[in-house]
Amino acid sequence: MQNMLKRAFLPGLMAATLAGTSLIPVQPASADDRVLNNAAIGAGAGVLSGVLTNCGSVLDNAFKGAAAGAAVNAANGARRTRARRRNGRLPVQDIAVGAGAGVLAGAISGGCRTTWKNGVNGAAAGAAVNLLDNRPRRR
Repeated sequence: MQNMLKRAFLPGLMAATLAGTSLIPVQPASADDRVLNNAAIGAGAGVLSGVLTNCGSVLDNAFKGAAAGAAVNAANGARRTRARRRNGRLPVQDIAVGAGAGVLAGAISGGCRTTWKNGVNGAAAGAAVNLLDNRPRRR
């Protein structure tokens, strides 16, 4: 019975997956040309906040901050062009995305075992990216 179901549904599922992923792109990549700049700003802020929270090594804090900076860049790039022009960067969004990316990167690196300190480090990186890269977009 299982082989009959596989033969009946698997080709249609594969065709639908192929058409959905390659022929109909939903959204282009959202990172822009300043992703490295934002990652560097986030890494610096991550190192500084890691010293203040006494959490992990310098390299670990730089990794978490860089991940938060890149995530903030991607989240800002995912917004519509019209909203970015009208409102600029949203501080609450940048801090929240930075905190989430800091927690996720802290879980991956394992340098600091405290979740809230990882979130604080990521939020500091998101706030630094918001403050230091608050330029209007060139389009």
